[in-house]
Amino acid sequence: MSSNKLLYCHCAYAKVVPEETKEQVLERLADSGVAFEAVSDLCEMSARKDPSLKRLAEGEPLKVAACYPRAVRWLFQSAGAKLNGKTEILNMRSLNAGEVCKAMLGKDSA
Repeated sequence: MSSNKLLYCHCAYAKVVPEETKEQVLERLADSGVAFEAVSDLCEMSARKDPSLKRLAEGEPLKVAACYPRAVRWLFQSAGAKLNGKTEILNMRSLNAGEVCKAMLGKDSA
């Protein structure tokens, strides 16, 4: 199991991540029994400078299931939340649900 904080972004407004991938990743995370945080949309949170982004960026390493790593880093930075070098960002636009969940959970979750 992962010792990292896990964050799942549903990318609710951009509609850039395939629906099937988002649904499968969220379902597998929920079924895993591992604690994770799900947010509706990191882009919207960044635009509002949501203080939750700072909380998420602090402390233990973070694994994020969202979209392009460069975009996620920019979103956190724009909100004044500095991600540490151990943050792992998994691109649900280019990876399938099994690949994302394996990286998030540290095991095969197919």
